[in-house]
Amino acid sequence: MMNRHILKNIKVIAFDCDGVMFDTINTNKVYYNFILKNFNMPEMTKEQLAYVHMHTAHESICHLFKTSTITKEALLYCKGLDYSKFFKYMEIEPFLKPLLKKLQGRYKTAIATNRTDTMVPILIEHNIAEYFDIVITAMDVKHPKPAPDPLIKILDHFKIKPENLIYIGDSKLDEAAALSAGVVFAAYRNHPLKADFHITSLREFKEIFDL
Repeated sequence: MMNRHILKNIKVIAFDCDGVMFDTINTNKVYYNFILKNFNMPEMTKEQLAYVHMHTAHESICHLFKTSTITKEALLYCKGLDYSKFFKYMEIEPFLKPLLKKLQGRYKTAIATNRTDTMVPILIEHNIAEYFDIVITAMDVKHPKPAPDPLIKILDHFKIKPENLIYIGDSKLDEAAALSAGVVFAAYRNHPLKADFHITSLREFKEIFDL
């Protein structure tokens, strides 16, 4: 359990999207296999799925098509693809919305994700856009996670110190970004990650922050 004196310094709570706010592993599987099928490419391996689940769309396409001569064509296809058709495969974390409601007026909230232009439509689709004070995607920074840029941008926006921000993430990229930025890190359902504390459900924040 996190040392309580650390909690007293927290002013902003930031979330990763995939794997924390939403269970999107199946969404990413369907989405990228859909693109691969369009180019007569085989479906992803488990290793490829793990990669695309953490990285930006651009990085993912380049990774999947790295031995192909049609990478640029695939990137253009990906950019023009209507992502809303894949919303139905997303599963929102059951305690996300109740937690966001509890946080209102007590803490500022943010998102730091390697998603790009799909993030805001997802928030609108699930009626939770109003609960976030700032949303930082891979489009908003020069270097996405694992670089600390997204978290540093949040720190600059709120004019706070690293110890005032807690970041909830589930991957090695999140771990690396939090460590580099010097912020408090909560590892979500990934115990091997080096973190200030580990949680298995967002429901635990109700007790951790005495909401």
